[in-house]
Amino acid sequence: MKTRASWLTVAVAALLLVSALPAAAQIDRVRDPNWTTPRLPDGQPDLQGQWGNKTITPIERREGETRAFLSDEEMATLNQQRADAEAANDARPAQRTEAGRNVGGYGSYWLDSGDTVLSTGQTSMVTDPPTGRAPVKQWALDTKAWRLANEFDTYDNMSVWDRCISRGVPGSMLPAGYNNVYRIFQTPDHVAIFHEMIHDARIIPLSDKPFVDDRIDQWMGDSRAHWEGDVLVVETRGFHNRGWIASSFAGGRLKGIPTSTALHVVERYERVSETTIMWEVTVTDPNVYTAPWTISMPLTAEPGYQMFEYACHEGNYAVPNSLSGERHLERNPHPTDGQQ
Repeated sequence: MKTRASWLTVAVAALLLVSALPAAAQIDRVRDPNWTTPRLPDGQPDLQGQWGNKTITPIERREGETRAFLSDEEMATLNQQRADAEAANDARPAQRTEAGRNVGGYGSYWLDSGDTVLSTGQTSMVTDPPTGRAPVKQWALDTKAWRLANEFDTYDNMSVWDRCISRGVPGSMLPAGYNNVYRIFQTPDHVAIFHEMIHDARIIPLSDKPFVDDRIDQWMGDSRAHWEGDVLVVETRGFHNRGWIASSFAGGRLKGIPTSTALHVVERYERVSETTIMWEVTVTDPNVYTAPWTISMPLTAEPGYQMFEYACHEGNYAVPNSLSGERHLERNPHPTDGQQ
C-alpha cells in the first residue's frame, strides 16, 4: 500500500510541471449539459442508486505543489502508468514470508482502491484552501503522531476503523482500499445512505426541525437535510471527540487527526449526469483546524456492483491479536527468527 501511494505522489509531482486547463473546464468534464435531472414522484431530484468513489487521486496535495487540475494528457498518462504498474505487480511471483517476519498487509488482489485519477482531473480531493491541504493545527498533528507511535499500547489508541466502530462523517464518504460504494435511498421526508465499508447507515431527515440536544454527542453526529434547487444539502453536528476525520491509509496526513465536539459538516450532493453525482463537503472545527476546508469529488454510478455484508465484528481478532503481539515484543525485545 505504501508503494502505491509513493508511486502516485512521484507521478503527480512530475506531471505538475505541465500546464493545465482552467478549473471551470475541469468540472465540465463530468457535467452533461444535455442531461435532464430525473425526478421522483414527489418532484425531488433522483439521487438513488449505487455510487462509487475509488480513485488514485490523493486527498491532499503534497506540500509545495500548486496545481489544482491535470490536463487530459496528464490524466491519460497517470492512468496508463497505474495500469502498467498493476500489470507488472501481478506478473511477479508470490513471495514467501519468513517465520518471525512482518507478514505485511493485503495483496493487491484483495484491494479495490481504483486505477484512475478523478474524472474531474483534480490533483487532490481537497479543493479549498487553494493549497489542496487541510489547515490542521499543530496540536492535532502532534496527537496523531503520538497515537501512531503508541498505537498498540491500548485499544483506545487504535483506529476506530480497526475497532469496527465507525468511520464517522465525513470519513465514511472518503475512499479506502476497498468497499468504496454507497447506496442512496430516498423517501418524501428522508434520505438514507448505506456505506459498504463498516456497513454504516445514515438515515437523514429532510426537515428543519431542531437538532438533538447539545448534550447528546454521537459517532456520526446528528444530520438534517434540505434542497437548494437540485442540490441536496446535508448539515451534521452533535459529534463527540472520540472520532477521527480519516481512518484509512488513503487519508494520508489526515489519517488519525482527531475530531472535537465543535465539528460541523456540510455536504452537498448534485447529480450532474446519468453517471455522476458531485459530492462536496465543508469541514469546520475551530478546535482542530485554523479555518474551514472543503473536499470535492465525483461519485460514479456503479449499477452492476454487488455489495456484500461487511461483518467487521464477526471474528475480528485483529485488536486482541495486535495487543497481545505487542505485549510479546515487550517481553522479548529482540526475538530470534521463528520464535513464537
